[in-house]
Amino acid sequence: MTSQYEQAGVNIEAGEQAVDNIKDVVAATQDSNVLHGIGGFGAEYELTALMGQYKEPVLISGTDGVGTKLLLAIQANQHATIGIDLVAMCANDVLAQGAKPLFFLDYLGLGKLESDQVTTVVSGIAEGCKQAGLSLIGGEMAEMPGIYHNGDYDLSGFAVGIADKQALLGSHNVQAGDVLIGLASSGVHSNGYSLVRKILTDAQLDVDRQYDGLPDTLMNTLLTPTVLYDKAVRPLMDSNLVHAAANITGGGIIENLARMIPASLTAEVDEATWTTPAIFSLLQDAGKISQDEMRKVFNMGIGMVLIVSSDRADAVLAQLSQSTIQAQTIGKVVNRRDQPVEYVAH
Repeated sequence: MTSQYEQAGVNIEAGEQAVDNIKDVVAATQDSNVLHGIGGFGAEYELTALMGQYKEPVLISGTDGVGTKLLLAIQANQHATIGIDLVAMCANDVLAQGAKPLFFLDYLGLGKLESDQVTTVVSGIAEGCKQAGLSLIGGEMAEMPGIYHNGDYDLSGFAVGIADKQALLGSHNVQAGDVLIGLASSGVHSNGYSLVRKILTDAQLDVDRQYDGLPDTLMNTLLTPTVLYDKAVRPLMDSNLVHAAANITGGGIIENLARMIPASLTAEVDEATWTTPAIFSLLQDAGKISQDEMRKVFNMGIGMVLIVSSDRADAVLAQLSQSTIQAQTIGKVVNRRDQPVEYVAH
């Protein structure tokens, strides 16, 4: 017999089945500091083994979502990689402050809980955690008919890392003469999708078409997951080669890099030093978007910027060349001009 709660739109048995389905993929992300598996009232992570590694240990946390990129994933019925985006949005923020990743929690709100869909989404989150070196220690699935339509869902993530207080990255380390090293993005990442969706509608772009220069169909290109930078950047941070880092998300290079530039300095960015991926040109042309607005909304091909000493830039680039991330010098830090971040005119 169907319960009144189920008639109201909440299926407890489906929720229990979903939890059972994800136990193994979640457990595969967890290190020895995780005390218990999922299912408790709170997730437990032991810090004893870490304390000897840090003179003044600081926990660094970050929370984020994936915005309206979710709507494209739902439209395409492609849920396998949106969880990677979720982890990346949080983990890259924490990384930018110099933190070693520790653990991750997620929140999934749905209109109707479909256990197969949930398993696919959480498996993507688990994959992102593996790439970032995070233990997935807990989460919440909330079935909320009336708030979300059937088939719709929303995601939030929470990442925690650790660093020594004296090793924290930031604007306090940045000096005139420092070099800007840009790490390539995989495309649009997870920001600007409200504008992307407007362009798709207004310009009547065919999401199933592979436009010139794109590596796949337009939809698949737009759903390419956000890059997780920890494996490439962590060795540099452990070797004290990085002064500051900026995760290039909403606001583009201009707004995000500005967070890491002291009031007395300016970051001078040379856009000619990298090739802007074709997806941005397609969106700009189809939407008739100005270059200034493109720079303020999208990453334009650079997903993270490292600020390093000029005498260490070659060593940093050499190390990055051993990773899967393309990197190049994209500018330098100079004495203050009008703005904290300025593009070089050509």
